[in-house]
Amino acid sequence: MLLKPQDILVLLKLIARGREDWAYNRIAVELSMSPSEIHAAIKRALKASLAVQRDKRIIPNVRNLEEFLCHGIRYAFVVEHSGMVRGVPTAHAAPPMNEVFVPDGEPIPVWPDAEGSARGLSFSPLYKAAPSAAKADPKLYELLVLVDAIRGGRARERNYAINEMKKRLNEYEQSTESQS
Repeated sequence: MLLKPQDILVLLKLIARGREDWAYNRIAVELSMSPSEIHAAIKRALKASLAVQRDKRIIPNVRNLEEFLCHGIRYAFVVEHSGMVRGVPTAHAAPPMNEVFVPDGEPIPVWPDAEGSARGLSFSPLYKAAPSAAKADPKLYELLVLVDAIRGGRARERNYAINEMKKRLNEYEQSTESQS
């Protein structure tokens, strides 16, 4: 069993949804994936211990997901750069990172997207559906931006993103514990 990038996208979507109940079909529509892809992603996440089943609910395993995001994702899902493109800002060029890091005059990292709002250096998204899913969900967008800063940022950006990701995962964990 190999973990795939879409598995992480699905887990981040569940984190972004917080305490809301979810269904495979609904997540599939929101992520522009098929229900069978969502089901397979959840199955792999459960097998990799990145998700757990509580009662009849499947939720991200926050501690294991945190460890993977902070220490493994940059090695498992390496960023690919290419030339200048129109796209959606990511990493240090998008919220919440752009509120802390001042532009340095270099081209910003962007996910290639013909309808994107910025021009910058192509930065491969975690999964092909990530840009469209992020446009529809600001919380998911911020989580993906943090993941990208961890995957391809400089040390200072990566450290900030790791701390911010831990904070958000802890908030999610506390909200799901209070629900139980």
